Parts: sequence; C-alpha cells; structure tokens
Amino acid sequence: MTGPAAMTAPAPPADDGRAGLRRDAQRERAFFLSLSLPALVLVGLCAMLPILWILRQSVLTLRGEFTLANWEKLLSSSLTWKSVWTTVELSGATLVLCMALGIPLALALASAPQKLANRLLILVMLPLWTSILVRTYGWLVLLRRDGLVNQALTGTGIASEPLALVYNFTGTLIGMVHFMLPLFVLPVYAAMRDIDGNAIRAAASMGASLPRTLATVVLPLAAGGIRSGAMIVFIYTLGFFITPAVLGGGQVSPVAIRIEKVMSTFQDWGQASALGVLLLILVAMAAAMLAAARRLAGRKGRTHA
Repeated sequence: MTGPAAMTAPAPPADDGRAGLRRDAQRERAFFLSLSLPALVLVGLCAMLPILWILRQSVLTLRGEFTLANWEKLLSSSLTWKSVWTTVELSGATLVLCMALGIPLALALASAPQKLANRLLILVMLPLWTSILVRTYGWLVLLRRDGLVNQALTGTGIASEPLALVYNFTGTLIGMVHFMLPLFVLPVYAAMRDIDGNAIRAAASMGASLPRTLATVVLPLAAGGIRSGAMIVFIYTLGFFITPAVLGGGQVSPVAIRIEKVMSTFQDWGQASALGVLLLILVAMAAAMLAAARRLAGRKGRTHA
C-alpha cells in the first residue's frame, strides 16, 4: 500500500513485546518450580510433621487423653515467663552487640583491597569451622575466675579481684556473640561490597564528612544486608541451648534450657511440647516483626525515591 494511508498506519504497540517477555518469564518460573516441587514437598513434610506431632503432644496427657492442663500450667507459671524474658533479652542483646561490632568490621572488609579482604574474611569465618561445644568450653577456660582474661585484668591492675564472667548472663552473652558475629558479618559485607564507589565519592565531593557519608549513603544502601543479618541473629539465638547450658551454669534459663529441665527432671512430654510450641510462636513473631520492618523500610525507600 502506498500513499498517505500507508504512512499513517499505526505501529504495533510496544506493550505486546513486554507482555510476551513476562509470559516467558512466568513459564520459566513455573518450569523450575515443577522441577523443585518433589524436593519442596519432601522438605515441607520433614519440617511440618515434627511440628504437628509437638502440637498434638502439647494437648495430650501421658495416657493420650485430650487436655488443656499442660497449657494452663505453662501459662500460669512465673518460671515460664521468666524463661521467655531471658530468651528475648539474650537474643536482643546478642543482636545489638553483633550490630555494634559487625557493621564496622564489614565496612573495614568492604573497604580493603580484594585480596586482603578475602584473607581477613577467612579469619572471620574461622570460628565457624570449629565445633560450638569446643568454642563454648574454650570461653569457659578463658573467662573463669582463674582464666586468662581475669589473670590479665588483675595482673595489669585494671581489676583488683577476679570478675564473675561465667555462670551468668555476661558469659552467656559473650559466647553467643562470638558464635553469631560471623553470620551477621557475611550478609552485611556482601551488601557493602556491592555499593558503587561513585556514590561515596560523590558524597565526599559535595562536602559530606565521613560520619555523614556513612549515615546517609553507606548504611542506607547496605540496609538490606543489615536486616538479613539481624533476622539471622535474632531468630537463630532464640533456640540456643549449648552456650547457655555451659556458660550460664544453671543461672541463665532460656526456653530451650527450660524444655531440657522439664524432660530430664519430670519426663513430662506434654509440658515440654507446650514449651516447644511456645518457642515456635516466639520465632514466628520475631520473623513476622522483622519482615514487617523490612517491608515498611522498603515502602519508605520507594516514597523517598
């Protein structure tokens, strides 16, 4: 066709190409999901069946009869709420210290040359290659009254007498921070390593000081890694057992320790299962709060953008 009609013929809409790409992407996701479906079902069953069994045990007597006495006894006990508070307090304090130590450490690793950063990262990861039981007893040797830490403090005159650093909240917290710090540093380091150096140089060229550059450029861009590390630390530490058992010396009793005491002392499956369900509820609440905070931060970021 020639003439004005041919010159004014409408071009095909660009949205058709985008819609086709979206359909291809959806088909690709559906294909890979179908490949992973058997593994997802298996993992889901392995995860859900024990949880369902614990839920069932929490409302049964030793004879297998339905009862709510386990929950009534659990919720009316002051020891239960003390254990819950200790669990949350330990997890929160561990998270705060991991953030205070891990963010500067991740920033130093991200600022170092790649070869040096790789070597330093190996040193950060080295504790994870050692059994948690070995590390916990190592801290017990270091922190006890005649340990190396107290010997150094009293020998240098910093302390006039040995400090109580184990069999209490302080020793437990030290051991938990030592275990969780590498797990916090990894996602934060990955996020900081991906920050475009031009953004930092642009802030410096505009006259921003180093603290202001960190507060307005580095930390907001690394917020995703910090949130991921915080979620790992807080949720993981809610179920800690070995470190409080060894370094707490019976003076620190989170929910996991309380479950062990109920089972070893009274062989009460119903009470222990109810405590287990309570711990699961704590984990679910923590995950929901952190996810809500992450979504809220994402909305604020889109609003400012």
